[in-house]
Amino acid sequence: MIVRTTDEITGTERDVAGPGWRSKRIVLGGDKVGFSFHETTIEAGTVHTFHYQNHVEAVWLVEGEGSLLDLDNETEYPLGPGSMYLLNGHERHQVTARTQLRMLCVFNPPVTGREVHDENGVYPLIIEEDGASV
Repeated sequence: MIVRTTDEITGTERDVAGPGWRSKRIVLGGDKVGFSFHETTIEAGTVHTFHYQNHVEAVWLVEGEGSLLDLDNETEYPLGPGSMYLLNGHERHQVTARTQLRMLCVFNPPVTGREVHDENGVYPLIIEEDGASV
């Protein structure tokens, strides 16, 4: 059993931030459960482009308002509390935060916590030392 709080993650290597966003990685690949689980906040008034070529991501919006733009077909979706989106086709997408967004995210395969978005918003697929892709 694993029990963690976001308070104990704050300020550790599991607390990762970049311009306009912050991700608290609660469960990572090293936990060996087959997925990773994050609490992510995106600052109001920011726009972020992502493309998870190597991961499927499910996102549940807990608070805030914004929009999701599918860059593959230019379809835009409103986001508000209770919205969920699943990037099961590795869609290129853009998130616009009108207010601060707080979301819970699940990645499969799990991220390790060492990934950094490249210039296209992509996380690399990192292979763990035991040979498992995460």
